[in-house]
Amino acid sequence: MSTLHFQHWPRHLSKNLSYPQTGLYEHLATNAQRYPNKIAVNYYGSQVDYATLNERVNKFAGYLQQQAHVKAGDRVVISMQNSVSFIIAYYAILRCDAVVVPVNPMNKALELEWYVADTESKVAVIGSELVGEFETLLGKTCLEKIIAARYGDDIFTPTQFVIPETVVQAPVVTETESVTDMQAALQHPAIETEATRAGEDLAVILYTSGTTAHPKGCMLSHRALVAQILTQINWSPWNNTAKVLSVTPFFHVTGMINAMCLPIWLGATSFLMTRWDRLCAAQVVDMHGLTHWCCIPTMVVDLLAMPDVNKFNFKSFTHVYGGGTGMPHAIAQDFETLTGIEFIEGWGMTEMAAGVHLNPYGRGKRQCLGVPLFDVDTRIIDPETGKELDVRQNGEIISTSPCLFSGYWKNPEATEASFIEHDGKRFFKTGDVGYFDEEGYFFMADRLKRMINVSGYKVWPSEVESILYQNAKVLENCIIPCNKNDRGETVKAIVVLKADQMMTEDELRQWCRENMSAYKVPKVVEFTNELPKTASGKINWRLLQDKEMSA
Repeated sequence: MSTLHFQHWPRHLSKNLSYPQTGLYEHLATNAQRYPNKIAVNYYGSQVDYATLNERVNKFAGYLQQQAHVKAGDRVVISMQNSVSFIIAYYAILRCDAVVVPVNPMNKALELEWYVADTESKVAVIGSELVGEFETLLGKTCLEKIIAARYGDDIFTPTQFVIPETVVQAPVVTETESVTDMQAALQHPAIETEATRAGEDLAVILYTSGTTAHPKGCMLSHRALVAQILTQINWSPWNNTAKVLSVTPFFHVTGMINAMCLPIWLGATSFLMTRWDRLCAAQVVDMHGLTHWCCIPTMVVDLLAMPDVNKFNFKSFTHVYGGGTGMPHAIAQDFETLTGIEFIEGWGMTEMAAGVHLNPYGRGKRQCLGVPLFDVDTRIIDPETGKELDVRQNGEIISTSPCLFSGYWKNPEATEASFIEHDGKRFFKTGDVGYFDEEGYFFMADRLKRMINVSGYKVWPSEVESILYQNAKVLENCIIPCNKNDRGETVKAIVVLKADQMMTEDELRQWCRENMSAYKVPKVVEFTNELPKTASGKINWRLLQDKEMSA
């Protein structure tokens, strides 16, 4: 293990932590007793205190257990935008000793079918705008019960903030035998049994795509999630007076931990936004003096591009951090001028329950993954030989930590392939290529995998290809990144149509919009007569990608 970074380790911090073996729900219950009247969530001006939030969680847990027949260990899907309802559903599922399966609410029925079937989820808690998508899965999968929430039901105070159309135009829930309005479920008597799952017990299954046709479910235990929260709290300037801008999506590990679970652990206050809106964010920060924000760099870029951004006061911020993509130097400088603080870059993965590297305060480096945090051991190895590499030698990044996931859900082959025994420890093979410098800071050099980064969203070509093959006119297709715009990578589809079939680029894009998340839809479509193949007969995606990148 390299100790080069210890020479710049903050003097007031130990290098190791003690990790509690409690369950995630316990922290909400404890703070409901400690701070019953303190505001837990401010949702466009409408406020919910800790006692009320916990009461709603217990009532919804009672409904899930008694009416939806959710048992300990059962998996329950959540497909929602950031909302009070998401928080209630998340903690209520854990309160039942069940397992949360957060799903991107931009997914369509073809994508959702995999998550429901793979986890054998009989119950889904969703935004009311998604009822139509989920109803198609009733009778087709094991899904039996849908509980739908209108986000706007939790806005009960007149507001001057910009409320997104997703909230304003969310349809009223029409109840059926299979569909229940969440507001009705919240009238149920509170759950009576105690939550007992903790430690290594499974808490959350978060899906991350890869080089296979279907996304893989990362099994995150209570231990991993609690360790991640504790790591962030101890490294950075957090306390229970924090006012957190909670806009990073909860269905993603970064938002789930840093914008939802961490503030609740502390007894802090989250200022919740359903969708990113730079004007609304600026207004909220200025009016309420927000202190913390975990985000992706594209949000910062958008904020700084807003006309008259300087008329808002961002000097209340004490900690703004994130990752996903490198922060451009010019943007970082402009952000520091605007806020008076540096943007702290870090690195992590779903398999690590979010971030395990951050830059030290006052000694950060730009477009840098930072240094390994408490009890994190990150190395660079030769991906072919497994030999450990030294300073500024590019190789595969491997890492192990108390935050590490337990493996891939129902996929022992992928789990075994993702770990390596090295120096007497079990390391996760990240698939990222990088190096560390003379001071122990890590940098990303390249990626071993085919992931396309679309404005911070990860798009895996194999998943998009799998969906495209369900179009009756498509014979073959290959998905590669395209850099023909000023916003970074976008998705390009190279398609071979079946004989005697006709389709325009716009027609294919429209079909994609109807069957996959918006950020996965190919922005560029190229029709061709055939795709290049390798000697083994596989589509040679690397040849196509190299050709595109060199164009």
